[in-house]
Amino acid sequence: MSSSKLISLSSALAAALLLGGCGSGTESVRQPQQSSPPVTVKASPAAMVDLPETYEAAGTVRARVTTVVAARTMGRITELRVQSGDAVKAGQVVAVLDARDLEAASRQAEAVRAEAQNAVPEVDSAVAASQAQLDLAEATFKRMKMLFDEKSITPQEFDEAQARLKTARAGHEMSLAKRRQLEARIRQAEEGVAQAHLQAGFAQVTAPFAGTVIERKAEPGMLAAPGAPIVVIEQSGAYRLEAAVDESRLGQIRTGTPANIRLDAFDKPIAARVSEIVPALDPGSHTFTVKLDLPGLAGVRSGLFGRAIFAQGAHKALAVPASAVVSDGQVMRIYVADGGAAHGRLVTTGARSGDSVEILSGLAAGENVVTNPPRDLSDGTRVEVRP
Repeated sequence: MSSSKLISLSSALAAALLLGGCGSGTESVRQPQQSSPPVTVKASPAAMVDLPETYEAAGTVRARVTTVVAARTMGRITELRVQSGDAVKAGQVVAVLDARDLEAASRQAEAVRAEAQNAVPEVDSAVAASQAQLDLAEATFKRMKMLFDEKSITPQEFDEAQARLKTARAGHEMSLAKRRQLEARIRQAEEGVAQAHLQAGFAQVTAPFAGTVIERKAEPGMLAAPGAPIVVIEQSGAYRLEAAVDESRLGQIRTGTPANIRLDAFDKPIAARVSEIVPALDPGSHTFTVKLDLPGLAGVRSGLFGRAIFAQGAHKALAVPASAVVSDGQVMRIYVADGGAAHGRLVTTGARSGDSVEILSGLAAGENVVTNPPRDLSDGTRVEVRP
């Protein structure tokens, strides 16, 4: 055999041995993966169930009572004692006006009352004097009448006595009239004082009820006028959700209809009922406003976003536990345990009710769905289903 043939045979033999060694190494690497234990999971079959149908209406939380606090008299604002967000009590002073003109008017009214009251002794004296004159005239007239009947005095003397009696009566009536006029002046002066004090009290602008200041409409130094807003206050503990409901639901939702309210700021739904329905529809959105009173909950404030969820019966649907659905952005996936392996399925989800989620596509009834799938679970992973 030539040397060239021996070299070729040796090369072929070496290549064969090399290939054999490589094949043996590959098997040693794959062996651990095939012998790794299966992942233990729990599964439940997808089933057709009765899922409640609901209608959601988005809305905003607003205070049931909101008032604009304004001045009741003209005056420059000297103090504004509250800021936006401050809690106030009923009757608390929120602003103070310059009251110098009002105080001057009050002093003037008191002076008028004092002048009228000071005239009382003089008028009472005049009344007493006229009463004395009347008593004397009446007594004199009685004596003159007796003498006239006895023909002891002349008719002229009797007529004079009768005239003096009439004059005394007129004088007494006049003094009594002046007393009544003075009493009327005193009452009028007292009313003027009360009115002046009331006007002076308007210099302190107070909160009509306990609540929260949501907006300041004025600043110190500004001129306040009757009806001009100074602050806006919401009443505490009185809030409601005002939701926009589609006009197609007009015949289904009425006053007293129950609903669950979900606020993004709260974890649990809030049971409520429709308290008011605004009859006018919005021509732009074709919706009508439904108002649902909220219970007194800490943390509720105007402006919170919420949803009113109304029950609308039930329907048959394929459902799985909510824990079985894996969300990857907008993609929803579940894993079906079949043949000892997990198989990923892209699904379309529908309504959610409690711990169940409706599956619209991608799954058939009866298939075993992995609940609470581990993070590292992937398509084709060996699994062992345990109860």
